[in-house]
Amino acid sequence: MEKNRDTASPARNRQERLSERVVGTWQLRSRVDMTSAGERCPEPTLGEDPIALVFFDRAGNFAAQFMRRDGSTAMPIATASGTNNTRAVGGYDAYFGTYTVDEQSSVVTTTLTGAIAREHVGAVLTRAMRVDGDILTITLDTSTPDGRPVTRTLTWSRVG
Repeated sequence: MEKNRDTASPARNRQERLSERVVGTWQLRSRVDMTSAGERCPEPTLGEDPIALVFFDRAGNFAAQFMRRDGSTAMPIATASGTNNTRAVGGYDAYFGTYTVDEQSSVVTTTLTGAIAREHVGAVLTRAMRVDGDILTITLDTSTPDGRPVTRTLTWSRVG
C-alpha cells in the first residue's frame, strides 16, 4: 500500500529553503554518468542501477549507502575513486557525516566522518542539489577510473 504523500507545489518549493526540503529519507531512482560530449559512461564498481538510500536530518547529519544491484557479475578490482567522490569496496559504498547548504548556489557540502573506504574519512565533497516535491536531484562533477571527466546525476524519491 502506497503512503499518502504531500507533494509540494512549485510555489511552495520556492518558498522553502533547500536546507528544509532536503531533510528526509531518499531512495535512488537513477544514477547516470555522462561525458561532456553526451556519452553515457557507466561506473564499473556499482553499475548504473545500484540500490541506494540517503538520509539528511535537520541537525545537519547525513548518511548514504549504495550497493551494486547485480551481484552475479565479477567485481572489478578496487581502483582509486574519481575526483569529488568516494570509492566502493566489493560492490558497496557507504559513508556518513555532516552537511551544510549554500542556499544561494544550491550546493551541499558534506564532510565525511566515516566511510567504508577509510581514505575518505575527513573528505569534503560538494554536490549541486534540487528538490522538486518528492524528487531530489543531485549533480556532481567527478571522473571515471581512467581519469575522464563526467557529470553524475542521481535522482531520488522521498520515502520518509
